[in-house]
Amino acid sequence: MPSPMMRWAVLLFVSLAMFGNYYVYDSLWPVVDLLRTELDFTYQQIGWLSSAYNAAAVLMLLVGGYIIDRFGTKKALTVFAIVCLFAAALTAAFPYFETILAGRILLGIGAEPLIVAATTTLAKWFKGRELSFAFGLNLSISRLGSASADWSTSVASPLYANWQDPLWLATAVAGISVTAAMLYWVLERRVEQRMPLAPVQHDERIDFKSLYKFSSSYWYIVALCVVFYATIFPFRSFAIDYFQQAHGLTREAAGLLSSMLPVAAIVATPLFGLWVDRVGRRSLFMAVGSLIMLPLFLMVTYLPPGPLVWIGLPLIGFEQVPLTLFLVMLMLGGVFSLIPAVMWPSVAYIVSERRLGSAYAMMTLCQQLGWMVVPMIVGYLNDANLAGPDNPAGYAPSMWFYTGFALLGLFFSYKLWQSERGPGGHGLEHITTRTGVQKESS
Repeated sequence: MPSPMMRWAVLLFVSLAMFGNYYVYDSLWPVVDLLRTELDFTYQQIGWLSSAYNAAAVLMLLVGGYIIDRFGTKKALTVFAIVCLFAAALTAAFPYFETILAGRILLGIGAEPLIVAATTTLAKWFKGRELSFAFGLNLSISRLGSASADWSTSVASPLYANWQDPLWLATAVAGISVTAAMLYWVLERRVEQRMPLAPVQHDERIDFKSLYKFSSSYWYIVALCVVFYATIFPFRSFAIDYFQQAHGLTREAAGLLSSMLPVAAIVATPLFGLWVDRVGRRSLFMAVGSLIMLPLFLMVTYLPPGPLVWIGLPLIGFEQVPLTLFLVMLMLGGVFSLIPAVMWPSVAYIVSERRLGSAYAMMTLCQQLGWMVVPMIVGYLNDANLAGPDNPAGYAPSMWFYTGFALLGLFFSYKLWQSERGPGGHGLEHITTRTGVQKESS
């Protein structure tokens, strides 16, 4: 294995590439109200901008694994980062729905394969008990990009005089991805000249012929992944606008409130990764997270706002928000940290290594399909119910829709816990860093 310094340098460069990627994706949501007022976009069109990303990602994931395998992770990371840079520029350049839609499609083509390439890279450089912690740190730095997009409403508030300037800022941040990917390319080439890197014993192509061989526990994790991300990410897409229109918050306060999700993940995801590595109980952790998430969207809709509290960070700014919204977002941030920290590494414990690439690719594909559908439905519900500052109750149907998905997540996490407690379980409840790894037979 390369030295620890080399491995952590790789983690830093790969995570910075992800940082810029996440920032570009989330940079659109703070300008939703400006798109509606300056460009006359409807909520349904906003939903299409979100779903177009996922549709492109689904198509690209079918061939992205081959590109990664054929050209290697260092080339793939750089190429996909450059695609994201061009996507950000196209989104900011023209005030037309068609061109912004094309920019989001191009972003989907580059961003999701970049994430797959980053995951493959980490699997090549980190092994054993370091893996969950490395995944957690990678997610922390990546989600710092999401938080930074929300914080830009305060730090770069003069840019929000129009819809374009914040998106040009996102284009500049996309340059971080390209730079970090190139630095990783240089580092891997230097290491390869001194020692052969252990090849990853799987690819990221989807092997349809062997899908039926995956266990029921794997499919329960996939189902939980779909409903979890199809709930959280669409909610984040509309959250800043929702807090502005339904609760009367300023853009700066709404941005800080929305940023609580990625900020919580930045801090807590690695800690949850370390915790679950020590105690096991993975399926139980996922069930508890799903149970906590279930009432949150109805709480934010129907509970009284409560007194105002200050939230914020030094250098970012401080704003007052209702206590109820703060508590709901705090709990949702905990769930946003807990479930991914347990869910993604759990697949590596129950799927044999030679089919791990197919397992992750299928999981990501299903995630994108679910995530693609929900924003269009939420946009339709908001438009159909005339949601807006004059009719805050118009947002309630979409909140019930999110709650329905959360209920599905609770069901699938319970089925996973039940499956793993039985004689056919793979040990998710008991495997720790002290007991080793048990995988399904190859």
